[in-house]
This record gives sequence, C-alpha cells and structure tokens, in this order.
Amino acid sequence: MTAPAATAPPAPDLTALGIELVHRHRLAAPEQGLQDWHIRILDGEREVGSLRAARCRHHDAGNLFARLTDHGGLRATAAPKLLTPDGDLTPELEEAVEQAGDFLVLDHLTVQAPFDDQTVVTAVIAETIARLTDSYYAVVLPTAGEGADAATCLLAQAATDLAAEPFNDDLQIIDTCMAAPETAAVRAHDRFLSRAQRPTWHLDEDDEAWPEDEDDESLLTPRTAAVLRLAAEELATLAWQEVTALGDTPLPRGAGGVFGSLPPLTLRRDAQWRRQMARTFDDLAADLKTPEEAGVEPRCTGEEMALHLIIDRARSLTTDRPNAVRALVADLPAHRADYDWEACSTLLFQDHDVLMLFNARLDGLEDPDNDAHQALGMVNLETDDWFEPFDPDSPRDPDRGFRL
Repeated sequence: MTAPAATAPPAPDLTALGIELVHRHRLAAPEQGLQDWHIRILDGEREVGSLRAARCRHHDAGNLFARLTDHGGLRATAAPKLLTPDGDLTPELEEAVEQAGDFLVLDHLTVQAPFDDQTVVTAVIAETIARLTDSYYAVVLPTAGEGADAATCLLAQAATDLAAEPFNDDLQIIDTCMAAPETAAVRAHDRFLSRAQRPTWHLDEDDEAWPEDEDDESLLTPRTAAVLRLAAEELATLAWQEVTALGDTPLPRGAGGVFGSLPPLTLRRDAQWRRQMARTFDDLAADLKTPEEAGVEPRCTGEEMALHLIIDRARSLTTDRPNAVRALVADLPAHRADYDWEACSTLLFQDHDVLMLFNARLDGLEDPDNDAHQALGMVNLETDDWFEPFDPDSPRDPDRGFRL
C-alpha cells in the first residue's frame, strides 16, 4: 500500500503580525547611556516571539563596558570588541563604521512556529532598527558559527539580508550611515509584504532567486501590473488637476503634488510642458492595459520620470492600502514575484540618469555640453527634450491628443 503524499503545512496568516517595543526604566538604576528594550512579536494580541535590544549612547554612558559584560549573551561578547575597559570606543569599531558612537546590540531572539521564518525575522529586525536608531548607529548582530542554534542563524541571516558587514568571527555590523542598509530594508519590507499578501509563495516548487533568473517582462505579473496601472491612473488624475490649478505658475522648491515631486529644473516650466508630463502617466497606464497583457517600456525621459513615480506610488498602495489592493487583484493569479518593486525600479529602465537631476551637486548635468553628461553618454535630460522619443522609429501616436 502506497503511503499518502505528505502535504505542506498551512502557511501562516501574517496580516496581523506586528511588534511592540517595551522599555522599562528603573528609577533606582539610572540608565547612563544604556537602554534595555524588549521587542514583543505579536500575532494580533498574542505574543509569538521576542527580541532583546541594548541601545547604547556612548556619549551619555557610564561604565558601559562593565554593564554590557554583566548582561551576558551577545552583549558580553560584543563589549570588548566595541569598547575598551575604560569605556572608549575601540579603534576597530571606529574603523568599521562611518560615524562611531552609538550602537544597538540585538540578541535573545525567540519565535514560535510557524513564524520562525527568515522573511518574517528579517522584517522584524529591519523594523526594530528603524524604530530604535537614526543615521549614526552601528547595529550589532551575531554570526552563525559552527553549532549555532536556529535563533542565532535567523539573526545572522537577517544581518546579511540587511547589508551587514562582517566585523569579526562573532559579530556583524550594519552601519546606518550607509545607503545599502536602507535599500536592503526596503527590499526586506517588500518581501514580507509579498509573503503576507500571498502566503504560499515560499511553497512553489521552483523557488530560485528572483529576479536574476527572469527577463524584465516577467516582472510584470498580473497583480503587479494591476497595482502599477492603478498608481498610474491616480497620478494621471492628480497631474491633470494640477495642470488646471497651476497653469504657468512657477513652483517653489519643496512644493508638494505631482509636479512638486519632479527635479528642481522643472519647477518653472509652463502649462503646455505640464500637459505633456501629465500625458506620460496616461500613456503608461494605457501600456499596462489589462493585467494579463501588460507591458511597459518608457519611451522618453518624461515617461522614465513618470514610471519612477508610479512605482513609488504602487509601493505605497501595497503598504498603506492593502485592503484596496487585495480587492483589486482578487481575481488575478498570484505569483511569487508579485509586488517586487525593488526589482521593477532596477530592471524596467535602461538607466537611471533622470534621477541624477535631483542631486544638487550635479547642477547643470542636463546640459549636453557638460563634461559628465558627455562622458556618461546621457541623452534628453534638458526639459525641452523630455518628450522626444528615445527611438524615433517607435514614437507614440502623435494624434492621441490630451485629456484636457
């Protein structure tokens, strides 16, 4: 008699998962630069795990070396690597991070099945770092040495996922001054969100790396395309409203709205230029068509800028309006690559030259006579050229007109 095939355990519902940060301060024991935080991992109101964090402000600390050592665990391991017995920062720490001074030590992870999953733990660590640090912290996490327990392995992999650098055989450090950890945290959040919205993605038989093993068009899964189209339609509506309200009025730096989100060199453009920019959102929304047939390829600089804004808004939709997104895609097939906005931002463009126009230090880069412009082979960055097609043989229909 053949044994029945094993069935995969049901995937957990992650939609109610959250964290609660608890800090208890004893009046009889002044903190002096060391705060002890307890992070509760909650499924609704039920605690399903926890994490411990030592938040260390070196400039406020008193005898921080001894106090960390006394707590044991990773804190005791980290103390002599981060601090001298006199309480100074070690040369190794000052060399390893951009702005040595404050640090956060994370350890004592516990998490119940079925939430003992790397995607979940990495998202918890990323959110804890976001809540307890600023741009000048070294976040200390363990490595997974030989014989490491499951919790340590989860913490160590979370560190790697969040762009930590090896510090020594026992420790990894995330330098919050650097751009890579911020980018990694966004990607970790997107992966968790995808997992929450499609719980069975990790059970796919072919679960290889994404998106390196696929072409660019495969990024636009039906659900991803549907959210992108909604984002494009919403931005188009807002842009046309602003065209009517603004006319030829110049915008100040820091202005809000769609046109306030564009690079500074566009702020003084007139109503006709703004109409052309508003139409780029309509054009891209039309490209997305029905989700089953969607494809998008920006054909000019204006459309590249519009697509960046569309992806940012789509990311916000999946984060801020998950119920609306769920209703939008309810009848569409799910895919393990749904809502991979980081990959969309990377792979749906030939280059990201237009984003360099936001950098004040590169003022004048749009000028074709600019040395950097020529060295990098840039094209159509001057605002007069934003709507010139990259490929003259594949222009938009010149008779398609404007919404207004």
